[in-house]
Amino acid sequence: MTDTHPTSTPGTAGATTPDPATREADLAAIRQVVSDASTHQSDPERFLPLYTPDASVVNFGGRRVLGRDALEQAMHAALASPLAKVLTTVEILDVRFVRPDVAVVVSVKHVSDEREESEGKPLPGTSGSLTHMLEKSGEPDARWRITHSQTTPILS
Repeated sequence: MTDTHPTSTPGTAGATTPDPATREADLAAIRQVVSDASTHQSDPERFLPLYTPDASVVNFGGRRVLGRDALEQAMHAALASPLAKVLTTVEILDVRFVRPDVAVVVSVKHVSDEREESEGKPLPGTSGSLTHMLEKSGEPDARWRITHSQTTPILS
Protein backbone atom coordinates (compact mmCIF):
# COMPACT_ATOMS: atom_id res chain seq x y z
CA MET A 1 0.00 0.00 0.00
CA THR A 2 1.28 3.45 -0.87
CA ASP A 3 1.09 6.06 1.85
CA THR A 4 1.16 9.53 0.33
CA HIS A 5 1.33 12.88 2.01
CA PRO A 6 0.03 15.25 -0.66
CA THR A 7 0.29 18.36 1.50
CA SER A 8 3.64 17.53 3.07
CA THR A 9 5.97 20.25 1.87
CA PRO A 10 8.55 20.86 4.60
CA GLY A 11 10.85 23.80 4.09
CA THR A 12 8.54 25.52 1.62
CA ALA A 13 7.19 28.38 3.69
CA GLY A 14 5.17 30.62 1.41
CA ALA A 15 5.19 28.08 -1.45
CA THR A 16 1.94 27.41 -3.21
CA THR A 17 0.59 23.88 -2.80
CA PRO A 18 -0.78 22.60 -6.13
CA ASP A 19 -4.49 21.98 -6.42
CA PRO A 20 -5.62 18.41 -5.58
CA ALA A 21 -6.05 17.40 -9.24
CA THR A 22 -2.50 18.53 -10.10
CA ARG A 23 -1.12 16.80 -7.02
CA GLU A 24 -2.89 13.53 -7.92
CA ALA A 25 -1.58 13.78 -11.50
CA ASP A 26 1.93 14.34 -10.13
CA LEU A 27 1.61 11.35 -7.78
CA ALA A 28 0.49 9.13 -10.66
CA ALA A 29 3.36 10.34 -12.85
CA ILE A 30 5.90 9.77 -10.05
CA ARG A 31 4.61 6.25 -9.40
CA GLN A 32 4.83 5.56 -13.15
CA VAL A 33 8.47 6.72 -13.37
CA VAL A 34 9.45 4.48 -10.45
CA SER A 35 7.53 1.57 -11.95
CA ASP A 36 9.11 2.15 -15.37
CA ALA A 37 12.60 2.23 -13.82
CA SER A 38 11.94 -1.20 -12.32
CA THR A 39 10.36 -2.58 -15.49
CA HIS A 40 13.13 -1.33 -17.78
CA GLN A 41 16.11 -2.20 -15.55
CA SER A 42 17.60 -4.32 -18.34
CA ASP A 43 16.79 -1.93 -21.20
CA PRO A 44 19.14 1.10 -21.20
CA GLU A 45 17.27 2.85 -24.03
CA ARG A 46 14.08 2.99 -21.97
CA PHE A 47 15.69 3.18 -18.52
CA LEU A 48 18.16 6.05 -18.96
CA PRO A 49 15.66 8.78 -20.04
CA LEU A 50 13.94 8.29 -16.67
CA TYR A 51 17.00 9.93 -15.04
CA THR A 52 18.25 13.52 -15.13
CA PRO A 53 21.56 14.12 -16.94
CA ASP A 54 23.29 14.80 -13.59
CA ALA A 55 21.68 11.88 -11.72
CA SER A 56 23.42 10.24 -8.79
CA VAL A 57 22.87 6.52 -8.18
CA VAL A 58 24.13 4.31 -5.36
CA ASN A 59 23.33 0.69 -6.15
CA PHE A 60 22.60 -2.31 -3.93
CA GLY A 61 26.31 -3.14 -3.69
CA GLY A 62 27.26 0.42 -2.67
CA ARG A 63 28.72 1.52 -6.01
CA ARG A 64 28.15 5.22 -6.68
CA VAL A 65 27.62 6.43 -10.24
CA LEU A 66 27.44 10.13 -11.10
CA GLY A 67 25.70 11.29 -14.25
CA ARG A 68 23.49 9.61 -16.82
CA ASP A 69 26.46 8.94 -19.16
CA ALA A 70 28.31 7.06 -16.40
CA LEU A 71 25.07 5.26 -15.52
CA GLU A 72 24.78 4.14 -19.14
CA GLN A 73 28.34 2.75 -19.10
CA ALA A 74 27.69 0.97 -15.78
CA MET A 75 24.45 -0.53 -17.11
CA HIS A 76 26.07 -1.85 -20.29
CA ALA A 77 28.91 -3.40 -18.25
CA ALA A 78 26.47 -5.00 -15.79
CA LEU A 79 24.21 -6.34 -18.54
CA ALA A 80 27.24 -7.92 -20.25
CA SER A 81 28.15 -9.71 -17.01
CA PRO A 82 26.49 -12.25 -14.69
CA LEU A 83 24.83 -9.26 -12.96
CA ALA A 84 22.29 -9.39 -15.81
CA LYS A 85 20.81 -12.34 -13.88
CA VAL A 86 20.06 -10.15 -10.85
CA LEU A 87 16.53 -8.77 -11.21
CA THR A 88 14.52 -6.59 -8.89
CA THR A 89 10.96 -5.46 -8.26
CA VAL A 90 9.98 -2.33 -6.37
CA GLU A 91 7.17 -1.74 -3.88
CA ILE A 92 6.45 1.95 -3.22
CA LEU A 93 5.77 2.68 0.45
CA ASP A 94 5.63 6.48 0.56
CA VAL A 95 5.75 9.57 -1.64
CA ARG A 96 6.45 12.97 -0.09
CA PHE A 97 6.77 16.34 -1.74
CA VAL A 98 9.69 18.47 -0.60
CA ARG A 99 8.51 21.19 -2.98
CA PRO A 100 5.85 21.06 -5.67
CA ASP A 101 8.58 20.09 -8.17
CA VAL A 102 10.65 17.75 -5.93
CA ALA A 103 9.48 14.47 -4.41
CA VAL A 104 11.07 11.73 -2.33
CA VAL A 105 9.89 8.17 -2.92
CA VAL A 106 10.59 5.46 -0.33
CA SER A 107 10.34 1.86 -1.55
CA VAL A 108 11.39 -1.67 -0.84
CA LYS A 109 13.46 -3.30 -3.57
CA HIS A 110 13.06 -7.08 -3.75
CA VAL A 111 16.07 -8.84 -5.30
CA SER A 112 16.15 -12.08 -7.25
CA ASP A 113 19.73 -13.28 -7.79
CA GLU A 114 19.67 -16.02 -10.43
CA ARG A 115 23.46 -16.21 -10.80
CA GLU A 116 25.35 -19.46 -10.30
CA GLU A 117 27.68 -19.58 -7.28
CA SER A 118 30.68 -19.41 -9.61
CA GLU A 119 29.39 -16.20 -11.25
CA GLY A 120 30.03 -13.80 -8.41
CA LYS A 121 29.86 -13.23 -4.72
CA PRO A 122 26.42 -13.26 -3.11
CA LEU A 123 24.54 -10.03 -2.65
CA PRO A 124 24.29 -8.64 0.91
CA GLY A 125 20.56 -9.44 1.12
CA THR A 126 17.38 -10.18 -0.77
CA SER A 127 15.76 -6.81 -0.22
CA GLY A 128 16.80 -3.22 0.15
CA SER A 129 15.47 0.14 1.18
CA LEU A 130 15.30 2.19 -2.02
CA THR A 131 15.00 5.96 -1.90
CA HIS A 132 14.51 8.02 -5.05
CA MET A 133 14.48 11.79 -5.34
CA LEU A 134 12.57 13.00 -8.38
CA GLU A 135 12.33 16.45 -9.88
CA LYS A 136 9.84 17.88 -12.31
CA SER A 137 11.71 19.84 -14.94
CA GLY A 138 12.14 20.43 -18.63
CA GLU A 139 10.64 22.85 -21.07
CA PRO A 140 8.19 23.19 -22.63
CA ASP A 141 6.63 20.02 -21.16
CA ALA A 142 7.88 19.50 -17.63
CA ARG A 143 8.08 15.86 -16.55
CA TRP A 144 9.21 13.89 -13.52
CA ARG A 145 12.65 12.25 -13.64
CA ILE A 146 14.89 10.60 -11.06
CA THR A 147 17.74 12.81 -9.91
CA HIS A 148 19.04 10.63 -7.07
CA SER A 149 18.61 6.98 -6.16
CA GLN A 150 20.09 4.95 -3.33
CA THR A 151 19.52 1.35 -2.28
CA THR A 152 20.62 0.16 1.14
CA PRO A 153 20.52 -3.61 1.74
CA ILE A 154 18.15 -4.76 4.47
CA LEU A 155 20.10 -7.28 6.50
CA SER A 156 18.15 -10.12 8.03
